[in-house]
Amino acid sequence: MFFNVIIFLFIAVGGGLGSSWYMIEKGSRFTTRVSGPWVAWTAAGRPDADPYTRAHFTRRGMLPVSSALAYTFEARTDNEGQSLFSTCEYLIEGDEPGATFWSLAVFDDKGGLIPNPADRHSFNSATVMRGHTGRLDVVLARSARPGNWLPTGGAGRLALVLTVEEPRDPGNTGVIVRADQVSMPSIRRLGCN
Repeated sequence: MFFNVIIFLFIAVGGGLGSSWYMIEKGSRFTTRVSGPWVAWTAAGRPDADPYTRAHFTRRGMLPVSSALAYTFEARTDNEGQSLFSTCEYLIEGDEPGATFWSLAVFDDKGGLIPNPADRHSFNSATVMRGHTGRLDVVLARSARPGNWLPTGGAGRLALVLTVEEPRDPGNTGVIVRADQVSMPSIRRLGCN
């Protein structure tokens, strides 16, 4: 009988801790919006944010921008679901997000900037070079590439962060849209060393 109580308590505590970790780290369909590999916490930075959203950003030591003003999307995998690694080369491509301003940055797995001789860590709607197609294309790679290149060095696992301020309707109506209506670029692995 005593052994059954111990097992029950172990399962209850373990299950509670495990489900709490999952909700804080990954979220759920009630706390996040997913678009391919991109994830946005929909109540980030808001006074009415749920406890899991608050714990998510507290655990990471981040001060989120209010989702009433901007959405911050994070990707740790490519479109095939493979983790992003600095030993691989990736192409981030698609339509530019319809927004007042957007920025795309690459970080190491712990959220730190990746040291590089070019001192390049991000592009935004004012600094990205646009081709004749008007589509977004940024390459992540260890060594220099022509065009929009973000160096990944020897960082190991990577995280991409796309912040979209005042996302607008792609039909140029000027209407601010929800996180699940933002046009997100794809992340395609080109090869690995």
